[in-house]
Amino acid sequence: MNRIRTVILVVIIQIFATPLCAQSDGAIIEKVRLDNLESLISYIEDTESRERDSILLDQARFDYFEKVNVFGIAYWSDGLRVRGFLLQPKKSGVYPAIIYNRGGSLDFGSLTDSHASIGLGELARLANHGFVIAASQYRGNGGGEGQEEYGGADINDVLNLIPILENEPMADAQRLGMFGWSRGAMTTFLTMKRTNKIKAVAVGGPSTNLVRGIIDRSELDEWWSQFIPDYSTNKKEILEKRSANMWVDELPKNVPILMLQGAEDLALPSDYTLEFALELTKHSVPYRLIKYERGSHSLKEYRSEVFRELFTWFDRYLINEEVNNFVKSSNDN
Repeated sequence: MNRIRTVILVVIIQIFATPLCAQSDGAIIEKVRLDNLESLISYIEDTESRERDSILLDQARFDYFEKVNVFGIAYWSDGLRVRGFLLQPKKSGVYPAIIYNRGGSLDFGSLTDSHASIGLGELARLANHGFVIAASQYRGNGGGEGQEEYGGADINDVLNLIPILENEPMADAQRLGMFGWSRGAMTTFLTMKRTNKIKAVAVGGPSTNLVRGIIDRSELDEWWSQFIPDYSTNKKEILEKRSANMWVDELPKNVPILMLQGAEDLALPSDYTLEFALELTKHSVPYRLIKYERGSHSLKEYRSEVFRELFTWFDRYLINEEVNNFVKSSNDN
């Protein structure tokens, strides 16, 4: 009788444990191959149609899309089904990995939005150069579950891309970089505080000071209040938490940062980035800042130059020997 009870108990445990295991953070739930622009549009219609009025894609930004392997993915993050994308070179092999953090909020600036500074088409260009790319739409976006938090719990959605890359045969997660634009730069800096697995970072039009942001652009105050939890009651604390300019001392001193900034960026003016650069210097955080004259927030006027810098940066630092030498030099100093 005791043996029968034990067997029954084991079966019950297995029944209830199986969903828990299946929902482990960073586990892929769904992976859909997207061979061309038409299949991408169909995928957006299937996964995002309830959130979007229309699907507008600039075909000129997708020149590299069919030159790489692209997958739409859904994965677990804090028990939520979060959506994103995985891109690989077509040629078999093992490649350095990059996590890309999108800009904007809600649908605006999403990876499949024509207004995105860096969208899925540009990520294909990075992958074609020789990187495996993982990118999240963040919770509550792109057909995923949960609620947009703009630098809150959605940081977990980025961290949970790491085990995806660690389990991806074509990705060398020991050579992991991170790239973010605008809000995605804020996301990148917040993520850097919570993992030591990132070897090099690049950001464009970076959001570094949200406290100053609502002074210069009052409309942001009302906008953020609609989806950042507890915003109205803890505004100062919430904005400071998301403003890397106020906690540069918490950033790692062995992860080099490339910053790309447009001189005529109206969304995040260049003096924000210059202030941030001074703080980086003060706290001995390594960086390189490139300022493009007449450049806008997306730096669309300098797209070739931007990608040339990205290729050079990540080629240099996502090679183990280069990374190890840089870390050793930083520790010696």
